[in-house]
Amino acid sequence: MSDKKSNTKNTAEKSASKSEHTFAFSKENYMLMGIGVVVLIIGFWLMSGKEDIFSNTKLTIAPIVIVIGLAIEFVAIMRKPKD
Repeated sequence: MSDKKSNTKNTAEKSASKSEHTFAFSKENYMLMGIGVVVLIIGFWLMSGKEDIFSNTKLTIAPIVIVIGLAIEFVAIMRKPKD
């Protein structure tokens, strides 16, 4: 009986100490988030400016780049960290 109590206690201590040191995201997630933010900044930079508001860059390329940046952010958030 005492073996079961000590075994349960050890398991509870291990799980408690393990849960203290885990994070929601891994280094890979944060790298992907950073890349996504850079892509978003590039997309908004391409869309900015006052000259020639009907240019191909502002109407087509910049929105595509922004959507790609948002997709990268989605993947970075949803990707499970490796154990």
